[in-house]
Parts: sequence; C-alpha cells; structure tokens
Amino acid sequence: MLKELVLKCRTFRRFYESEAVSTKDLRELVDLARLTASTANSQALKFRLCSTPEENAKVFDTLSWAGALPDWGGPEKGERPSAYIIILCDLSLGKNKLYDDGIAAQTIMLGAVEKGYGGCILGNVRRSDLAEALSIDPSRYSIDLVLALGKPKEEVVLVPVKEDGDIRYYRDENQVHYVPKRALDDIII
Repeated sequence: MLKELVLKCRTFRRFYESEAVSTKDLRELVDLARLTASTANSQALKFRLCSTPEENAKVFDTLSWAGALPDWGGPEKGERPSAYIIILCDLSLGKNKLYDDGIAAQTIMLGAVEKGYGGCILGNVRRSDLAEALSIDPSRYSIDLVLALGKPKEEVVLVPVKEDGDIRYYRDENQVHYVPKRALDDIII
C-alpha cells in the first residue's frame, strides 16, 4: 500500500485552481509533519498556510517552475495551485534543518496524495520577496521550501532513463509529463 502511495506521489505543476484545499486538510497535513522525526528533537520547523486567492497570488509571484522546461513559465491562470504550505525554520530553535525540511515535505506530499491532492515541492523561491509579501520576519524565520498543492490537472508518467543517461523530465505534444527514473539495480552499489 505504501508503494502505491509513493507511485501516486508525483510532482504536479498544473492544477484545477478552482478546487479548493480546505484549511482543515492543510492543518491535517501539517499535523502529519509535526509527528515526524526532527534533528535533536528541536521541532524548529513552522508552517505558514495560504489558501485564499489573494495570498496564493502573492506566493505564486515569488516562485520559479520546472527548470528542465525553459520555455514554460509555470501554470497559467486556472491551473495554479489552490493552496500553499510554506515550510519555515524558527531560527531561535535551530538552523540548517534541511533533513527536517525533506522529511516534512515528503510526509505532507504523501498525505496530500492520500487526500486526493497533488503537489510540487519548490526550492526555487525568491525568499526575500515572499517574506515581504506575507509579512514573515526573516530575522526570526528562514523560508526553506514552498509546497504547492491542489487537485492535479496533468498526467505524470514514470519512464526508464534512456541509454544516454538523460534524466531531465519532459512533456509530449499532449502535455503528458514524463519523469525518467533509474533502474533499481543502477542505484544499489
């Protein structure tokens, strides 16, 4: 069952923007992250929830999407995320909690898939612009990751890495998104 959940937990970049993610669901997703491991049990991560059109627009304007698709500027209006969870580190509780960020982000994404949502973990964020837009004090919190969430509007297909070793994701003429994955025997040494 876990493997099925992991297989469904793909990176989605286009959503049915009009299908809301409830505050209740966002809180439940953060609660999953709250229960995960934390470096030295510092529990330094904090979370900012955004799900109103006004806040979502502010967040969206600070993000860069799909580096492997240079001709694509990100989701169009109507296909943008309907919610965001911003993962922050409370600097008074610790710094450089990158392992915690990854554990929390993946846990939230797995929970989102279980609820019928999809998402995208974004690290390419203009952090100072986002902090200013949402009145986040950068002397107190670092902005570590932004999780974009919503009802997926695209198909994502896993494919084997080609013989040339190219691992860049790509889209076909029907906008199906393909993600090359290395074979199990290629990653076990």
